[in-house]
Amino acid sequence: MPRTKKVKMAGRFGPRYGIRVRKNIVEIETAQRKKYVCRKCGKNAVKRAGTAIWECKSCGYKFAGGAYIPVSPSAKIVDQAISKGRSL
Repeated sequence: MPRTKKVKMAGRFGPRYGIRVRKNIVEIETAQRKKYVCRKCGKNAVKRAGTAIWECKSCGYKFAGGAYIPVSPSAKIVDQAISKGRSL
């Protein structure tokens, strides 16, 4: 389809909703469909199983994370605070 070359996955919406909304959708959907590195086995095999549920296709490790990416930005901040030994 030539119309999806520029707008990628948002081509299914056609001209509706505005370009900013469609660009945000493309950004989120590419992040959620991407493979991530497993915390347990280290392989690049973690995929989204459901909303905030992530599963490694290699070792079968399942864990809860962010809705669109395995580690949400707020979880990163909490992990940094814990590793530095500070209380929140």
